[in-house]
Amino acid sequence: GIVDGVKLLNKMNQFKGFDCPGCAWPDPDDKRALLSEYCENGAKAISEEYTKKKADPDFFSKNSVTSMLDWSDYELGKSGRITSPMFYNSQSDKYEEISWNGAFKLISRELNSLKDPNEAVFYTSGRTSNEAAFLYQLMIRKFGTNNLPDCSNMCHESSGTALSETLGIGKGSVTLEDFNHAELVIVVGQNPGTNHPRMLSALRNTKDAGGSIISINPLPESGLVSFKDPQKPLECLGSGTSLTDLYLPVRINGDLPLFKAINFLLNKKEEIQPYSQYDWEFINNKTSGFDSFINDLKSQNFNDLVAESGVDESLIRKAADIIAAKKKIIVCWAMGLTQQKNAVANIQEIVNLLLLKGSIGKKGAGTCPVRGHSNVQGDRTMGIWEKPPLSFLNKLGDVFKFSPPLEHGYDVVDSIKAMHENKVEVFFAMGGNFLSATPDTEFTGQALRKCSLTVHVSTKLNRSHLVHGKEALILPVLGRSEIDIQQGVSQFVSVENSMGIVHSSTGNMKPVSENIISEPAVVCQLACMLFEDEKEMWIGFMNNYNLIRDKIEDVVPGFESFNLR
Repeated sequence: GIVDGVKLLNKMNQFKGFDCPGCAWPDPDDKRALLSEYCENGAKAISEEYTKKKADPDFFSKNSVTSMLDWSDYELGKSGRITSPMFYNSQSDKYEEISWNGAFKLISRELNSLKDPNEAVFYTSGRTSNEAAFLYQLMIRKFGTNNLPDCSNMCHESSGTALSETLGIGKGSVTLEDFNHAELVIVVGQNPGTNHPRMLSALRNTKDAGGSIISINPLPESGLVSFKDPQKPLECLGSGTSLTDLYLPVRINGDLPLFKAINFLLNKKEEIQPYSQYDWEFINNKTSGFDSFINDLKSQNFNDLVAESGVDESLIRKAADIIAAKKKIIVCWAMGLTQQKNAVANIQEIVNLLLLKGSIGKKGAGTCPVRGHSNVQGDRTMGIWEKPPLSFLNKLGDVFKFSPPLEHGYDVVDSIKAMHENKVEVFFAMGGNFLSATPDTEFTGQALRKCSLTVHVSTKLNRSHLVHGKEALILPVLGRSEIDIQQGVSQFVSVENSMGIVHSSTGNMKPVSENIISEPAVVCQLACMLFEDEKEMWIGFMNNYNLIRDKIEDVVPGFESFNLR
């Protein structure tokens, strides 16, 4: 509706508003657009979250699971918000309403009947708030497993690995402000106009400040060729702004030889004119392995690198010339680089380029992995990880007085294989559309159907609800845009954007149903049944999210004075 639509959009990505569920692109630190700090994708996402349509018990009584399997993903998504907890009845082949207490009893019964806690898998999507994610991983580790696969396993896991091994932290090193000071931004394996439209404004800021942009992708992106800012109506009348100064049409997964070829040419320039290319002070004081890297680079056959990249040699030389003249460089990348078998090497080669130029840890320079889900970065910060560092587990154990499991758990692919091999009985998903997001839909579907119980915490219907275990539950929760009242007090949650900035998110709309609860409440009510002697602690967390943030502060480095900040 128009009235509610205006109320929603006016609060999305605004100070004291709610975070867009569409993506993780950051908001400006200072001034926000008065009416439209969002993009088309965000408007679509929020219209589906706060739709007037309802997938209520009456809806499910009219539609069997088998019949809905023939629906398109679009039709499933547009069926409306789920308004009550639903249990799959195999006799009728339909979801039927169940009480919240009945749902939690069923889950706790199944979990407590397992021979080994590792027979359960707990998936997380990027829409989960920091507070819910922290409680979720705490509950799961108290249950006794590190089986915590998440959506980052399928997107930026390679970024985290490569950046941790090279720079010591698995996150990007730039903020939005850095784009205003960059001399060059390289956009690799990413379609910002399609997936992160607000990024185009940041790229135009780079151009307005005199910087250049190189885009690298098998297909050109129209937004990088002709950008028309929708917040400036007069621009829509013209031909738009050309953001890309040089486009390199790399072949699919030809990025590694391309960057090796560029580094090869930069090294040739440095040999011909010493001290013209490399930031030697930075290299000598801040890096290691330079000689080994250069020796490997010299062993490469330039012609072979050019052929493997699929890019014309003249374009590669132009790119090297542009990079050679710049000192403040940002490299942005997404799935085109990360969803390859050699993804870690792809990103390490980018880091090597930035290290050679000293383009790390200074204004207008650094790494920028562009995340997709709105809080996928925050989930990992909160401990959603199947391979958690020992330091995190030790701190978690000290604060909550228990011994967390140390054995690494299943990631997404391992989880699917384990379900397929009948090693997993319970699959619990905190948000997301696991079936459609995973690499092999058919294989994943077979795996899910082998489980005794599948549980999906969701806002609306998706295909994962239709391909399920012998028993299945759908637990409906509040969306980002909805007011979260606990014990008469309005609560807020926090999220972490693609650039590591943490901020609050507060809904402003009445919940679509009186029978939906918050994600923290889902975790806390289940935990009360699993750990009856800890009920007081979990009920406290459910009623007051400040208490959750106090514990995050105690466990996670960097969250000092979290509630105050």
